[in-house]
Amino acid sequence: MKIYISGGCKNGKSTAAEDLAIRLSGDHKRYYVATMIPYDDEDHKRVEKHVNNRAGKGFETIECGRGIEKIMGEDSEKATYLIDSVTALLLNEMFADDYNGEADPEAAGRCKTGLKAIGDQAENVVYVSDYIYSDAVRYDEFTENYRQMLAEVDCFMAAECDVVLEYVSGIAVFHKGKGLL
Repeated sequence: MKIYISGGCKNGKSTAAEDLAIRLSGDHKRYYVATMIPYDDEDHKRVEKHVNNRAGKGFETIECGRGIEKIMGEDSEKATYLIDSVTALLLNEMFADDYNGEADPEAAGRCKTGLKAIGDQAENVVYVSDYIYSDAVRYDEFTENYRQMLAEVDCFMAAECDVVLEYVSGIAVFHKGKGLL
């Protein structure tokens, strides 16, 4: 099963994703794919919080900020993957180590290809993304480009997944597949 979870920051998406991944995995392997590349103290604290929250839940952590399709192992077809988050993955793909001031226009395509490859191979995947593109504020071109690419990836993944959830104030709103869970 493929599940896509989106919503605003600090709405319970990661906790819900962990619970779903545990439920789906049964006795099989479960992987937590951490896509954030921490750059400052705030990032490191956020990573530490997520690590502490999933302690003792049976996840094997895979850190992968770019090239997400490389995470697949020999046991992938029976494994459950929790990918947290698509938002960070896209950002990393857009602004690679050789960043020259321009966002990579191929980043959304790479994310879609890699995320789909995981969904095509794994027994179960739970994807987490942040819903950051619906407000009416117009941002600088740089930020608008990122928001547009994230919306593109989110729409693609929603079409690919069996279940699509949006978390609003900690409440799950089903957009697709409610009867499957």
